[in-house]
Amino acid sequence: MKETHKVNVLCIWQPNEKLLNYLTDGLAKYPQVNLIIPPDREEDSFLELIKEYKPEIIMGWRPTKRLLEEAKNLKLFINPGAGVQHLIPLFSDVTKEREIILVNGHGNSYFTAQHAVALLLSLTNKIILHHNWMKEGLWRRGDNFAESTPLWGKTIGLLGYGAVNKKVHRFLSSFDVDFNILRRDWNKKENTLPTQVKTFGYNQLHEFLEDIDVLIIAVPLTSKTERMIRSKELELLGKDGLLVNVGRGAVIDEKSLFESLRDRIIAGAAIDVWYNYQPEPAGDGKKYPTKHPFHKMDNVILSPHRGASPMGDLKRWDEQIENIARFVRGEKIFLNEVNLEEEY
Repeated sequence: MKETHKVNVLCIWQPNEKLLNYLTDGLAKYPQVNLIIPPDREEDSFLELIKEYKPEIIMGWRPTKRLLEEAKNLKLFINPGAGVQHLIPLFSDVTKEREIILVNGHGNSYFTAQHAVALLLSLTNKIILHHNWMKEGLWRRGDNFAESTPLWGKTIGLLGYGAVNKKVHRFLSSFDVDFNILRRDWNKKENTLPTQVKTFGYNQLHEFLEDIDVLIIAVPLTSKTERMIRSKELELLGKDGLLVNVGRGAVIDEKSLFESLRDRIIAGAAIDVWYNYQPEPAGDGKKYPTKHPFHKMDNVILSPHRGASPMGDLKRWDEQIENIARFVRGEKIFLNEVNLEEEY
């Protein structure tokens, strides 16, 4: 792309001053980039800016079909978050007539991996139970109360091997554990893995589950992964099995998960992703993101979809800066391009 070619980038949200400065500084080597910040979050304002600036790049969440259709010069859409399941039908439809590259952001993968490990260790060491007992004044109830589960010698099963579970693998690699990995595509080349692993494909889910002690889920929600873990799969994980889900709630069948925990089909779970993100308050005003009383169980750790915290960490935007820079340089390959047919 020519140095003099101005590249208009429309933000369909209003970044705060700190973030705007970070984006501007990150793109300082590319003065032809023009970041367009809307005066408000109204779609009519976005449409007016599209008409005026004819952006080639749009960055933000949840565009409408009208917005994409009006942005006739659009070549690259940057979704700063990791989840794109809500965008697949829209972009599959719009790109029937024209080419638009959709990319997503994995800038939160370090934080999510850290959270997954924290949930696992809280689960194995019964941190929440002992914390609550101490708050009640129950000091050192005895060694047989909520004993810790040693990790050494266990087999960790990583369901999905994208940006999150790659980091989980690295973080846990010194815990004297073995690793099994199940992923969709083993043709993707990896750099040297942190440890030796046993590899499985999607058609080997049951063999994978039978061979592990701990299941860590970090797959996107697609037509292939929705409810891939049900009663049978949880039975295969076993009565001593532990589960951590930082992917998407619907990867596990909601009723099956509840019943497996209630009936001790598995030993415990730590859950950061749920089933109803707009729950109606109960009679006492409390809100729960599921129709089952997970909160009454002592073998569950509840987390309110906060694996991506801290949201204000600016390094999470480095991928977006790099993708804009690649576009300006005329490159054709971008970080985290979404394959619409594979839904991720």
